[in-house]
Amino acid sequence: MLHVVIDTEAENTLAKEGRIGETIGSILEDMKPEAAYFYAEEGKRSVLAFFEMDDAARIPVLAEPWFLAFNAKVEIKPVMVADDLAKAGPGIEDVVRRYG
Repeated sequence: MLHVVIDTEAENTLAKEGRIGETIGSILEDMKPEAAYFYAEEGKRSVLAFFEMDDAARIPVLAEPWFLAFNAKVEIKPVMVADDLAKAGPGIEDVVRRYG
C-alpha cells in the first residue's frame, strides 16, 4: 500500500496551472494500482493506492513521482488480503508454538 500526503502549496500550484488531474493521472497510469482512494488527512490532500509489488526495486519508481510533483510525504506499507492471511496460518501457528 502506498500512502501519500500531498504538500498543499505544491498541489495548489499545479491546480492553478490546470495540471493537477494530468499529473495525478500520469502517476497512476505508470503505477497501475489495483485501487486508489483520495481523501483529506489532517487537512491535507492524501492518497491510498493498493498495488502488487514483488520486487522492492520498484519502491523508488512508485515514490519518486509523488516526491517530485507534489513534495509529498510517502510511506509504503505491506498489506494482505484475506487469502494471504489464510496462507500465513500454518506459519503463525508455528510461531505461536515456538514463542507463545
